[in-house]
Amino acid sequence: MFKGFTRFLQSPGEHLKALLGPQDAPGGSTGLRIIPRQEHPVSRQHFSDGALKVLYRLHNAGFEAYLVGGCIRDSLLGRMPKDFDVATDATPEQVKELFRNSRIIGRRFRIVHVRFGREVIEVTTFRGKPGDDHGDHIAQQSDDGLLLRDNVWGNIQEDALRRDFTVNALYYSIADFSIHDFADGVRDIEARTLRLIGDPATRYREDPVRMLRAVRFAAKLEFRLDPATEAPIREHASLLLQIPPARLFDEILKLFMGGHGLNTFHLLRHYDLFAMLFPEADEAMAELPWAERLVELALESTDRRIAEERPVTPAFLFAALLWGPVQLRLAALEADDMPPIPALQAAAQQVVSRQLQHISIPKRFSLPMRDIWDLQQRLPLRRGRRVYQTREHPRFRAAYDLLLLREAAGELEPDLGDWWTAFQEADEHEQRRLLGKVGADPAGSGAPRKRRRRRRKPRGPSGDA
Repeated sequence: MFKGFTRFLQSPGEHLKALLGPQDAPGGSTGLRIIPRQEHPVSRQHFSDGALKVLYRLHNAGFEAYLVGGCIRDSLLGRMPKDFDVATDATPEQVKELFRNSRIIGRRFRIVHVRFGREVIEVTTFRGKPGDDHGDHIAQQSDDGLLLRDNVWGNIQEDALRRDFTVNALYYSIADFSIHDFADGVRDIEARTLRLIGDPATRYREDPVRMLRAVRFAAKLEFRLDPATEAPIREHASLLLQIPPARLFDEILKLFMGGHGLNTFHLLRHYDLFAMLFPEADEAMAELPWAERLVELALESTDRRIAEERPVTPAFLFAALLWGPVQLRLAALEADDMPPIPALQAAAQQVVSRQLQHISIPKRFSLPMRDIWDLQQRLPLRRGRRVYQTREHPRFRAAYDLLLLREAAGELEPDLGDWWTAFQEADEHEQRRLLGKVGADPAGSGAPRKRRRRRRKPRGPSGDA
């Protein structure tokens, strides 16, 4: 089984061409195509135990059960799938009855999360087309076409055609291990093309986040956007302003914390989507020659750390994304004779307040982000015990990394970063020498010492000394 999958990894395009066959050449008829088990490389051995438990329990209870979307797409591309989504004809309530380790979430789209330790299997009920007889509590659209609620249940074919991209409308049946292709998704995978199902302008109006998903998948999969899918994006970019900031925060994590952040950033800029997410950062890039390069370097570093399976934090990335706006506001406040420290605090508050109108940044990230900014003013102060206090700050390493990026981007001369690099790697004697080079008093530059408590003289019986 694994030998066959290894051969597929080496040349997935040729294998997919074989799956399509001569009768399914581009331009042929569309519709359901069932690929039997012996004609595709997707194997249960590549699925998680949790996903298989959900599939088999639904199947044994008499429900239809399919793995759908990205896990099947990635398997056909020769990538080991990580996230597993299940589609079924069971309602959320029926799914919850089968799994005690589950809960129903969402109102706009009701789905079930089944938890196995840290793994969460997302189970969705087949969705159908809303009708006039469905109340607003089940299906609702705004006057602009935005889907406000979509909980109309349907069959698998209706569900497939309501999905976003053809490459995500692929269903793996646990009943016979076949793949059901409803929208020529296999052909688009072979052509490395990302294509929306239905009229793109209508689909973007229904859910503007689909534009972000298009960019994310194009960057992640290295696919080209189908011309019809691509054409309406710039015109409809402003529709993202309708999306709640909390939802956009989740999308930002997917865009920039998935290992393909730099390519994603370039595509967002290309399609005028970045300005809808980070308007002040976009403005700063037009004014500051180093601002865009700083963001590119931060994303490049994040992608590299993810590839090396090292930890990353959104706080650092947001600090880099919004540093340009902070510097512009800081300069304006200092020009009005506000002292540097309160000016930085005021600039940071103004930038964060405006950004929260577009993307919610939870305090667990915004507070460390502001610490990273504050430390940019402390890093140049290299005298006495202040140096050691700065080095021991919980956000020192992130602030130091941002300092290096600022130098590499051309905002600062590469001097301060070299000093801090040397100071961290030096022994105590070398640290004292480095402090002396910047004019510190070596006698007073040692690490902070604990103050000795003075012993009190014993008092006499009457309390007199």
